[in-house]
Amino acid sequence: MNNELRRKLDKITNVLWAGGVTNPVTYIEQISYLIFLKLLDEEETQREQRARLGATGGNAKLLFPAQSERYRWQKWRFKSGNELRDYIRDEVFPYMASLAKDEPEVADYFRDAVLEIVDPSVLKQVVDELDGFEFAKLGPDVKGDIFEYLLVHLGSSSLNGQFRTPRQIRSFMVEMVDPDIGDTLFDPACGTAGFLIDAVDHLLVKYSDHVSEYPIYGEEWLERKGKSLAELKAEMPRLQTYRKGAGEKIPDWDVLEASVYGTDVSRQMVRIAMMNLVLHGIRHARLKRANSLSDMGGLNEDDLRRKYKVILANPPFAGQLPKDSIRADLPTNSKKSELLFLSLMMQHLAPGGRCAVVVPEGLLFGSTGSHVELRKKLVNEFDLLAVVSLPAGVFKPYAGVKTAVLVFRKPASETAKRLDKVWFYEVRNDGYDPDKVSGGGRVETPEKNDIPDLLEQWKVYKASGFSQPPGVEANALLSHEADGPTCWFTPHERLAEAGYNLGAGQWKPRRTEAVSDEDPRELVAEVLSDYKQVVSGLEKLLAELDV
Repeated sequence: MNNELRRKLDKITNVLWAGGVTNPVTYIEQISYLIFLKLLDEEETQREQRARLGATGGNAKLLFPAQSERYRWQKWRFKSGNELRDYIRDEVFPYMASLAKDEPEVADYFRDAVLEIVDPSVLKQVVDELDGFEFAKLGPDVKGDIFEYLLVHLGSSSLNGQFRTPRQIRSFMVEMVDPDIGDTLFDPACGTAGFLIDAVDHLLVKYSDHVSEYPIYGEEWLERKGKSLAELKAEMPRLQTYRKGAGEKIPDWDVLEASVYGTDVSRQMVRIAMMNLVLHGIRHARLKRANSLSDMGGLNEDDLRRKYKVILANPPFAGQLPKDSIRADLPTNSKKSELLFLSLMMQHLAPGGRCAVVVPEGLLFGSTGSHVELRKKLVNEFDLLAVVSLPAGVFKPYAGVKTAVLVFRKPASETAKRLDKVWFYEVRNDGYDPDKVSGGGRVETPEKNDIPDLLEQWKVYKASGFSQPPGVEANALLSHEADGPTCWFTPHERLAEAGYNLGAGQWKPRRTEAVSDEDPRELVAEVLSDYKQVVSGLEKLLAELDV
């Protein structure tokens, strides 16, 4: 994304915030409405061109036929003042919501939509700026970057528990589950669809001839450094990067689009997720506003029965559901949301499927019956591939809870060979300072990041068929000269003996204390000398008190 696009986006941001649209979720939602209207106008132009050329392929049906043409962006963008605001609010939005038969996805997007940019002058400035974008000429990479840039405003915000999972965490989770074409992708608490988009990007890279690489801190950070990525990687061996590709070798784009599923309880977040996916080239994702944990949360029978090959999530931890609202098919009796979400993913994972999920550390060693039973089921009925312990500051500044990532798969069949060990990796640094926060986010520390090493160790582990986890066995005693251990493994029988405690610290190897090479007689003499000095001082004090 070039500087001109950034300048336009910054101007839109400044205008909206100055106009009172300061809630980040509302801000992104309002921008999404207007971007979608501009996209639909451009798509209508393409459909008209195909119709004039007599093309029969693709969708040739017009979005704005006959009298409905007046609802197109290009027909009302010249309006201003109250006329513009009232027309968009009272005419355009209702028309879009009425397209349930011909364009159900558009109708669903605008259902219950409310225009909250109430200042006509602010709305006019935003419309004028967006009118300068020609989305049809931008590739999905650039369009995706535009929306990612807007989503930065959610990075320092936590509203009702909603916040974006940092890129460095999403990136390694996606790489560990390694999605491919034909895999159904699911996030039961999708938020802005960050995991789904990263999973799609991972797929596109696999099917691209030309792949670009970027630091996790973004293109602007790279530009500020004034050096090439290769130079920075040579200087900073721990610099974490991510890759992007156009996916020009994808065999069937429709199959890819039809494989993307997500749910969220917030209609605002579903709208934002839909726009994020649309701008990344995924127009027909299966997103739904629903409570994934509840029988009364908007799920139908197909949703309840569906199995997925790849599940990625950072679900909300806090809160409990009323017992009567919880789905009866979940394999836990708990009311705690973190246990319910984990059991949900276990329930929906297809044979051979993989899951990576962020969990609060308390889930790993909680002693209640529900905690122990769910961990037992996870270890005995699934292949728990890894427990990745994360630093306490990963979600600062909006959450300080200590977390971990569980990576597991469902055996392809009941007779498939099972693993007998669980691998632990301790991420002590994730590329950001654990304590310093600046500008609403954590300060970058590219020279301190354990995630690249985690992924290298994971490759070795995966190459062994997950039969030989890297590192040493749990609770091993290491030489005092050894470096602090980053990874270790625990046999299943030891986990069972310890109540299936999955806390990394429970099993972490220890270093022996260094043996002093000093002569013990000299040490004794030194202590004795100190003792004599103390006794002499006390005797002197006693003599003075007797005078």
